[in-house]
Amino acid sequence: MTANKQPASRPHDAAVVELLKADPDFANEYLAAALEEADEPGGQTALLAALRHVAEAQGMAAVAERAGIPRESLYRALGPKGNPTVKTLLAVLGAAGLHLAVTRQDGAHA
Repeated sequence: MTANKQPASRPHDAAVVELLKADPDFANEYLAAALEEADEPGGQTALLAALRHVAEAQGMAAVAERAGIPRESLYRALGPKGNPTVKTLLAVLGAAGLHLAVTRQDGAHA
């Protein structure tokens, strides 16, 4: 490699998937952060991408099978134009060994 050439970098998505493969427990923190920002501009797209990354790290076909969803439907639901149902979201989370939890916001009224 010459002084002017930079080493090839991995695309962001691939790097995140590799991190999730190396540390499956990271999926919980990663999805929690994405869910926390889901109501921000672009947040829903980021949440879908995060869920897709987790599924890719565990193998889309395996996650689809455990979730009881056809693989093609899973790709579509978690794709850039995806809009998964709550049922699909919960099935994918369950297949990934995770679940959805709700906590009270600081300063929120009852």
